[in-house]
Amino acid sequence: MRHEKNNRRKARFCRMNLHPSPSAAGIAARLAASRALRECLRGKRPLGAALDDAVMSLSARDSGFARAIANETMRRFGQLDDVLRRFVPRPPPPHKAGPTLEILLAGICELLFLHVPAHAAVDGANRLAAADSKAIHFRPLINATLRRVTREGAAALSEQDEERVNTPDWLWTRWVDAYSEETTRAIARAHAQMPSLDLAYKSTAKDVPREAAVELPGGMIRVPNAGSVENLPGFSEGEFWVQDFAATLPARLFGNIRGRNTLDLCAAPGGKTAQLSSMGAQVTAVERDEARMARLRENLARLRLEADTSLCDVRDFRPQAPADFVLLDAPCSATGTTRRHPELPWIKSAADVAACTDAAAELLESAATMVKIQGLMVFAVCSLEPEEGSEQVAHFLRGHPEFARVPVAPAEVYGLEECIDAQGDLRTLPSHLGQRGGMDGFYAARLRRLR
Repeated sequence: MRHEKNNRRKARFCRMNLHPSPSAAGIAARLAASRALRECLRGKRPLGAALDDAVMSLSARDSGFARAIANETMRRFGQLDDVLRRFVPRPPPPHKAGPTLEILLAGICELLFLHVPAHAAVDGANRLAAADSKAIHFRPLINATLRRVTREGAAALSEQDEERVNTPDWLWTRWVDAYSEETTRAIARAHAQMPSLDLAYKSTAKDVPREAAVELPGGMIRVPNAGSVENLPGFSEGEFWVQDFAATLPARLFGNIRGRNTLDLCAAPGGKTAQLSSMGAQVTAVERDEARMARLRENLARLRLEADTSLCDVRDFRPQAPADFVLLDAPCSATGTTRRHPELPWIKSAADVAACTDAAAELLESAATMVKIQGLMVFAVCSLEPEEGSEQVAHFLRGHPEFARVPVAPAEVYGLEECIDAQGDLRTLPSHLGQRGGMDGFYAARLRRLR
């Protein structure tokens, strides 16, 4: 009964917010989604960046529809690809078919997951095909396939192992080995849900959005269906910044940092910098990418928070003196953020994990030189992969006897014992806090410099 009620609620939301009018505007939204999907799937470009470019000239309504199509297509990519191959066992080669594959995947998504009326979804796909010099030759295939999906698609979905098919082989095997099949299935279920927006506030005096459904530990607010963050109350006044709940936990491991010299390495886009500054630390944020640093500075200005900034590679950065606290949120494969970036499992591979692991090891070596004796370093990654997290730290400690692990106590992370691993490190999973919408997957280890 609850499942049926949720489906009715989801369908009602889609009717209210996602359905385009049967006009060129609806086609423009579908075209933008198709282009973004093509850049993502074939060019391995992050979906968010591809969408930002694709929807630049669209209205807010059409931009939202395009984003809904593209994001849900990638969130359900495994299921959609399976349905497509059931009905089209040998899809036409991309070099001959142009955007045919993306048109089909998006059309199936509209029908099966966005609950767009069949006539609108099929007509929209046909119009996209007719407007492309290659896809037009496959218009009969597109039309026939989508009409068949209209009739038989729901039955095909019922035969799928949803969690397994939505997780590519290379990640399924790794996660089952690291966490068990039961936990891997819970992670996959979390990835299938549209994430809410988490807001971190500077103070307890909040102008909370009326649609806020959940209050999180630490005074954070989780907002479902938030829309544009710039339109939320308190944004222009600098009352809050956007940061996933799990991403706020590593900085908490320092304890009281008021007035203490703190380095935030690989700092952009600035959520942790803002958090450290709001906790009263004297923060220096180090970031090597000029555009990302500009965004960090803009965020600090809006929030009216202070931090020194240094545009520099961490491996070249030399602080004036060793710091009391050093936070290194290292670049990684980011598989822990799949809830918010559903394309990641499909555009990355085990080779990316290995490359990120090697790069982070260099950054960790550099960060270690910046910690004062008896100071603390927190190493963090938003990855679920052991090589990038626990194995990275184990390797570091074997080569650095001057550092020792400081285990995390449950009280330091709001009593969330499930988020502490056997070594005493922080390990959040997307399935944690599941009844309140989950969280990103993060790993963090707290290390003290002894000498």
